Amino acid sequence: MKKDFIQKMAHRLILFSALLMMGSCISMKKINYLPDAELYRQGDNIEFINDVSPDYLVKKGDNLYIDVKSLDPKNMNPFESDQRVSYQNNSEMSVYLNSYMVTDSGYIILPVIGKFHVAGLTINVIKDKLQTVINDFYQLTTVTVKLVNFKISLLGEVARPGTYMVYQENINIFQALSLGGDVTSYANRSKVNIIRKTDKGSAVHTVNLLKADVLQSPYYYLQPGDIVYVEPLRSKNYAFTAFPYAIIFSTVTTTLLILSYFK
Repeated sequence: MKKDFIQKMAHRLILFSALLMMGSCISMKKINYLPDAELYRQGDNIEFINDVSPDYLVKKGDNLYIDVKSLDPKNMNPFESDQRVSYQNNSEMSVYLNSYMVTDSGYIILPVIGKFHVAGLTINVIKDKLQTVINDFYQLTTVTVKLVNFKISLLGEVARPGTYMVYQENINIFQALSLGGDVTSYANRSKVNIIRKTDKGSAVHTVNLLKADVLQSPYYYLQPGDIVYVEPLRSKNYAFTAFPYAIIFSTVTTTLLILSYFK
């Protein structure tokens, strides 16, 4: 009778350990990116038609870096101040001091030129318009215009959540997540929310990284100020981030030894 009881207890303990390990596992389908990409295969290639990143339209509150270079040494650059030299090693301060902020009315205030409307225009259009205006004042000049406040924020199931500066013209969702060290094992790759500021407030767009057609999504490329929130899997509350196999096996082994001793 006692022997049967001990055997039942041992079997239950082993079964419980097995179920616990199974419950802590995550399906590879929930971890891999674009698992359905093979469905789009045509011959030897898997290709997606992905439009180039849509041109960003400058908004109020944006910061623009503007510089004018001239081949004529007699031309002084009125857009360059002593602050650019003094604070060039402090990136955050440089963005504030060495750029022109777009006002609520959509203008920037430039030396010599004065008010110059930029809101609702792309960087290239602003550059061309500004070049035309400056040509009336200076000859043999080259105008450079860059958006310097391109920041994105990563939240949720990301290895290193935080706000990151982007030093390129565009960035896609996968590149953005790589800045934060990729998503965690318990990230819900089917529900990645992109919170984007609009003229009326904010909008939330959800992309599914488990579907290959995300490469054709209008939200594949991020915009300045976007917040990327990666939701957790529901199973996270019932599983371990790193399953303690050693502790479980040690406990099972010790318990079995004790039960064997009492036999």
